[in-house]
Amino acid sequence: MGETLSQQPAACANITGSSELPDLTGNVFLYPFLEGTLVVADVAGIPFSGFYGFHIHQHGPCVMGEGYTGYHDVGGHYSPTEQPHPYHAGDLPVLMAYNGHAFMVVYSDRFVPDEVIGRAMIIHEWPDDYHTQPTGDSGAPIACGTFYPCEAQVGPLLP
Repeated sequence: MGETLSQQPAACANITGSSELPDLTGNVFLYPFLEGTLVVADVAGIPFSGFYGFHIHQHGPCVMGEGYTGYHDVGGHYSPTEQPHPYHAGDLPVLMAYNGHAFMVVYSDRFVPDEVIGRAMIIHEWPDDYHTQPTGDSGAPIACGTFYPCEAQVGPLLP
């Protein structure tokens, strides 16, 4: 895994908070790994310590709405095989924040990086409960980033 993380990510999303959370920023990097993807998230400015829903949605780009929430028109969770929640390809484990910061590395065999280019990476205001249909009752989106092919200036995560 260390060798994978020392390479250029295949897809990147720059996360920005809603209009009410302008200090919420971060990055999500996707690396091809085994038969799927290593997802690396590094996010700062999260409003409080706790758990947040973390999903890849059907559409991009992220277009900010008004108020605390926004990012309309990103569709539901990315699910090319139309599985129920929590088996969507875009269903990821909750993002855990402490003192305004979250860092996570997780493996998913449900998609490869190229499949999510142009799709939205959403952070939701509440944790996913992993059973309520169709979204896990994770509340409104509070931050969003659109996946794009990483460029050389992004650089690898590890030296």
